[in-house]
Amino acid sequence: MIKEANLVQLLDFDILLEESAKIHGHLCPGQVLGVKMSMLGLKEIGIEDPKGKDRKSIIVFVEMDRCATDAVQSVTGCSLGHRTMKFMDYGKMAATFVNLKTGKAVRVIAKEESRQAAKELFPEIGNKYAAQLEAYKIMSDEALFDVMEVRVKLNPEDMPGRPLQRIQCDSCGEYVQDMREIQRDGRILCRPCADAGYYEPAGQAIF
Repeated sequence: MIKEANLVQLLDFDILLEESAKIHGHLCPGQVLGVKMSMLGLKEIGIEDPKGKDRKSIIVFVEMDRCATDAVQSVTGCSLGHRTMKFMDYGKMAATFVNLKTGKAVRVIAKEESRQAAKELFPEIGNKYAAQLEAYKIMSDEALFDVMEVRVKLNPEDMPGRPLQRIQCDSCGEYVQDMREIQRDGRILCRPCADAGYYEPAGQAIF
């Protein structure tokens, strides 16, 4: 017989997965991993109500721009716009959950071997993604993830709230917030002017 606490957890998982899939637009293995990763991370740092009473006590660092990130946002309520989600472009299926009140932080990493384990659990399913989807739902946290305690240094300019500073780039004239400017040879520059940006001008300004 399933213990009552475990039953509640299973029901929560189903609800959270359904909500995440609605936001993301479809159900996929990444959604399952992201929901489970978030539930585990929140539990490990002692966050019970991330969208309610604990909403100002959490910051999440995500290391992938994939489906799982939408699930992390859905479950935790953290977002780039609220400055409670930080995107680290590492290309890893991992996320770090930080309790701002206690300072406790854990990094949750999806195990690569869980892909093969999923295939072995459902050998009759020919499509590997469909097999992963079903397997990840029933696999234990220990089978899916590695968890490590970490320390995360958070600077004042990285915290939620109003910008601490706005300063003009000496080259392009655009304004930079939150101390993201670079000082070089006595000049204050935005990062695209100081180094290579992701864009380059392709003509005259439209407006």
